[in-house]
Amino acid sequence: MDWQDSTVLVTGAAGFIGAAVSEALMARGQPVVGIDNMNDYYPVSLKQARIDRLSTRDNNLFQFRQVDFSDMAALNGALEQTRFAAIVHLGAQAGVRYSLENPQAYAASNLTGHVNMLELARARDVAHMVYASSSSVYGGNAKLPFSVEDRADHPVSLYAATKKADELMSETYAHLFRIPLTGLRFFTVYGPWGRPDMAMWKFAERILSDRPIDVYNHGEMQRDFTYIDDIVSGVLACLDRPPLDDGEEKPGGSVKPHALYNIGNNRPEHLMRLIELLEESCGRKAQLNLLPMQPGDVPATYADITALTRDTGYAPTTSLEAGVPLFVNWFRKYHSL
Repeated sequence: MDWQDSTVLVTGAAGFIGAAVSEALMARGQPVVGIDNMNDYYPVSLKQARIDRLSTRDNNLFQFRQVDFSDMAALNGALEQTRFAAIVHLGAQAGVRYSLENPQAYAASNLTGHVNMLELARARDVAHMVYASSSSVYGGNAKLPFSVEDRADHPVSLYAATKKADELMSETYAHLFRIPLTGLRFFTVYGPWGRPDMAMWKFAERILSDRPIDVYNHGEMQRDFTYIDDIVSGVLACLDRPPLDDGEEKPGGSVKPHALYNIGNNRPEHLMRLIELLEESCGRKAQLNLLPMQPGDVPATYADITALTRDTGYAPTTSLEAGVPLFVNWFRKYHSL
């Protein structure tokens, strides 16, 4: 589909992936209306810095509205005079571990907020909405790699449960209202302008300040680390290819126009390998505080991206060996280290 000059609404625009997707959309000439509630889950200064970068681009394609999309009245008010052709819904309350402390935040943003965005897509008759799910929906699945055909009905965290609920609600809206929807199950994303609550950031920060890092499950963990540029290319490839509504039911009972994909690097990496690469990039040895597995966590993630590659041509190109130094270089600059 030709989206040139079509305005895209991006939720979570001050977030890690949301800001990167907004920048990529503008780079290809598309106007972006970004919304974010700028909550203090992690320092607002980082979110503001991302928005400032987007706002100071010389193409004048970015508008920002601070609004909480879990408040339907506020959402409608903020967008009343705004036209957009598609939505990239990346805003959410993130983090597996924080869901143990503040479940209400997840219910508001990831449940009520997601319904509100589906209602907005319905009311505005958008051509396509791409939304963020998560690899956490696979829960304690022991089968690797994780496939979208695998059962995902045993979440081990509230965060995972809300993301699975988002997929089910989206399936319902696609069926009832024929809204083209694409859900993306993100695997561990990292890179410049990342989130402070993620392992990559925490490890780099502690290594550079000579403090011990917490290593869960005694280091026996694997993650499908995916560099931000590869994630962005996948999001845009999906946005450009809304699922077709042919009125036919697919095997398994799901109906078009709702597509669901894994988006990852298709290459799980051992946690200790990540630490080795961070040590090399930081020029220091890590002090390890080995701990048991945390509640709500899983020992391994591994994305089967066959369907996404087949339908969009998605092909991640950034290895962990290439991506970690890029992150550390940015981290040093951002913190003036």
